[in-house]
Amino acid sequence: MQIKHRAVLSALLLSVPLAAASLQQTTSRPFTVEQILGFPSPENLIASPVGSTIAWTFNERGVRNIYVAYGPAFEPRRVTAYREDDGQELTQLSFSPDGATIVYVRGGDHGSNRQGDAPPNPAGSTVQPKIQVWSIAVGGGTPKLVGEGDSPAIAPDNKRVAFVKNRQIWVAPVEGAKPAQQAFYARGTSESPAWSPDGRTLAFVSSRNDHSFIGLFTDGGPIRFVAPSTFRDSMPAWSHDGRHLAFLRQPGAGGPPRAPLAPQDTPPWSIVVAEVHSGAPAAGDTDGNAAVTTAATSGRAPVDPILRNPGGIGLQWAADDALIYMSYVDGFPHLYAIQHAGRSDKSGQPVLLTPGPFMVEQVALTPDRRFAVYNANTGAEPGDLDRRHLFKVPVSGATKPVALTSGAGIEWSPTLTADGRTLAFLSSNTQQPPAPAVVPVSGGSPRAIGANLLPADFPASRLVTPRLVSFRASDGVDVHGQLFEPADAGDARLTGRKPAVVYIHGGGPRQMLLGWHYRWEYANDYGANQYLASRGFVVLSVDYRLSVGYGEAFQFAENTGARGAAEYRDILAAGRYLQTRANVEPSRIGVWGASYGGYLTALALGRNSDVFAAGVDIHGVHDRLPAVNAMQQARAIAGDNISEADLRQALKVAFESSPVAAVPTWKSPVLLIHGDDDNTVDFHQTVDLERRLLAKGVNVETLVLPDDVHDALLWRNWTAEIGAMAGFFERTLKMKK
Repeated sequence: MQIKHRAVLSALLLSVPLAAASLQQTTSRPFTVEQILGFPSPENLIASPVGSTIAWTFNERGVRNIYVAYGPAFEPRRVTAYREDDGQELTQLSFSPDGATIVYVRGGDHGSNRQGDAPPNPAGSTVQPKIQVWSIAVGGGTPKLVGEGDSPAIAPDNKRVAFVKNRQIWVAPVEGAKPAQQAFYARGTSESPAWSPDGRTLAFVSSRNDHSFIGLFTDGGPIRFVAPSTFRDSMPAWSHDGRHLAFLRQPGAGGPPRAPLAPQDTPPWSIVVAEVHSGAPAAGDTDGNAAVTTAATSGRAPVDPILRNPGGIGLQWAADDALIYMSYVDGFPHLYAIQHAGRSDKSGQPVLLTPGPFMVEQVALTPDRRFAVYNANTGAEPGDLDRRHLFKVPVSGATKPVALTSGAGIEWSPTLTADGRTLAFLSSNTQQPPAPAVVPVSGGSPRAIGANLLPADFPASRLVTPRLVSFRASDGVDVHGQLFEPADAGDARLTGRKPAVVYIHGGGPRQMLLGWHYRWEYANDYGANQYLASRGFVVLSVDYRLSVGYGEAFQFAENTGARGAAEYRDILAAGRYLQTRANVEPSRIGVWGASYGGYLTALALGRNSDVFAAGVDIHGVHDRLPAVNAMQQARAIAGDNISEADLRQALKVAFESSPVAAVPTWKSPVLLIHGDDDNTVDFHQTVDLERRLLAKGVNVETLVLPDDVHDALLWRNWTAEIGAMAGFFERTLKMKK
């Protein structure tokens, strides 16, 4: 790490008590950044197709490994032996059909779009890391290298793995006994391999830039394309008997140019079901003329924006040739089912399975495929709007959903063991960080897995319980947030009014919760807010417009981002809400956030230094003009110029929506944090803003993370970031002794 300004260095040493001149911890037993971020973070929970085995990954202070547990005891056992905080992801776990092997991907930055760039190397290895497909026996042993690539799909014969390398499909033995071979040649790029149930045919997406096909490859035969058109086809899913292939169809790129300030639009989509056959076709036969049925569409205006939702469309085949999928057509993302999809004599209309004003997010099918288990932000408890609970509903729609979990916890990533007896999931609450858990499908109390893996010094008992609050923006929009209030444990200096901080999550389509978050980066942010509360700060986490969980009008609000930054009103409202609270010192309010949260943090400091006295901006966007200029240049090359008046207005609004436009009124000190291998937000955004602010005379501090990415891959960089952030607020917002 390169650190500017000596004062920031002290922030990295927050594992020791602060100097006497600083105000002390609000509890009698202070904890450190390393302790609050020291929890093992679980991801990639999967269930074996055989028996009662489950597997997942744990990120333990940056050391990532695969764990396995067998029912009914479900005692966790580590099966890989990685030992370093090296920033190499473990993703895309899958069991072989016989349950004997786990295939996974190691390396890469799957939270970004790196295109053809080299994989990240945040630990500074002298050997360039690679993105590789590996396999390991469920019982443990030495991992076997399958090949360099991504997106693996295990064949039904348990012997082969198809994966993507250099945007083509390759195949290798699952045990890595022979080098991988390119499966076939196809023009364009090939991705998303999916084996037919009999293992004879490989479906894939063949992208041709402005359109794409669903391709079929069978040994000994030519490539076949399913109902080729000018559309963009993707997400192939085989029916369980292999007779039908469902896929998503969207319009090809093109059409009349749109003014940059026009409301955001999602192209209409449809779910198409084609009757296909596995194996080599008969002479003269082709799937180009396969019987095709449009099973579902996005409907009429307003166009269903589900494809811009984090959960996506979630297309799956259920029992009796039913298709389930997600749609936003009623204003919330919900689960729908189509009975006998693809059969013109029986196929019915989509049926809503999960009615209500809430968001369905993740869905799993029971082993018999007759029930769907999902998580949603609803329930009987106050505050469930900002939680997740698990529910079960029959795919037939014959009965209403039934709650499987409830209370003040948060549950996600449902998966069911193949024996049908156990529901496994990930869970957390306000004090306990994320961990795997199981509950009998027949009913009973959930049981945590691997509780003994939580470090003994994790400060669960010293964490505060955030509560749901709401406030109103200047244009009348109601905004929700989670309020963290420190406990006063006998320190007279912290009674009465306290410094406060507004926290802004990233991404836009995210939602912070009343407890530890289900995504690692936001779980770390939740821990950071708890750490700030432990040091005497009131913290308000804001779910600004663009956040998920509150309905279509809120998530897809108009005039946001480069079109006017309307969502900034919610941030300003949060700051002014804190100013009205009796326990907050109105002149000592800070603001922090990463990515989109960094963008809004910079807007807050530039536009309202009168409200926000200091801020920490982590890899935020500061200049919106490059994106608008790039869009216009692309259209000019294609001969589709928008009008000069529209372009001038778009450039004006984009500039006014940018933090760089607010530099003339920016007075508050800022700490800028950025990894310089960020493929989501250009590192130059931070370089440029710093130069502008220094020229203006603003107090700027920086923390640069060499070779790390947008959401830092190294645990030690997370502790450095949050330690620096807390130390910065200690210096800028707390009153001197």
